[in-house]
Amino acid sequence: MSKISIIIPTYNEAETISVLLQHLIALRSSQYTKEIIVADGGSSDDTLKKVATIKGVICITSPKGRAQQMNAGAARATGNILYFLHADSYPPKHFDQLIVSRVDKGHLAGCFRMRFNSTHWWLKLAGWLTALPIMASRGGDQSLFVTRDLFDTLEGYDNSFLIYEDNDFIKKLYQKKQFVVIPKWLTTSARCYETHGVWKTQYYFWRIHLKRKLGASPAELTAYYREKFSNTKQS
Repeated sequence: MSKISIIIPTYNEAETISVLLQHLIALRSSQYTKEIIVADGGSSDDTLKKVATIKGVICITSPKGRAQQMNAGAARATGNILYFLHADSYPPKHFDQLIVSRVDKGHLAGCFRMRFNSTHWWLKLAGWLTALPIMASRGGDQSLFVTRDLFDTLEGYDNSFLIYEDNDFIKKLYQKKQFVVIPKWLTTSARCYETHGVWKTQYYFWRIHLKRKLGASPAELTAYYREKFSNTKQS
């Protein structure tokens, strides 16, 4: 029987982490989920204290950066399916059963459709576009499951990416023709758009994608991101 290790990278997520963990605990099934691992990147708020109050959750620390944190979580994980989940993304009912079902059918990686917790028309459209099977519609906020064997074959996330690590890894999965979009809706926070403005934020994200396509290095992407999003969680 396949078993899932849920891996959540955190950095100063005290406001959201307890709600997410309780959400997962309420929805998970011991038949499919083996463990929940929080991989913290050196939070200076009460994230670790909040996690410590949730019984049965494993907490580890690593150098800051989602790639490094998720790789550290994967190294600690004992399940044969790794499920990477952002701290402000909430998967649907029966998420673990749905993932195991897809893996048992031969789909070794994939994600859910995603919607924002926002009524803004553009964000609603952006969420609808995640139902499309194309790589351009993918992103880390949709969460990502991948078998341990395939994750190891691809050597995990590239630690040189402090941002864009999800897109880089997903591209490798598409190249392997191992990706499926489960037709159920995950809900994620629109907080970045709310903080910086919908159009400005979307423009910056498009620029990051374009820069990478034109050959920008991980360091160049990070510098641009930090310039534009200096007060966000991953900066």
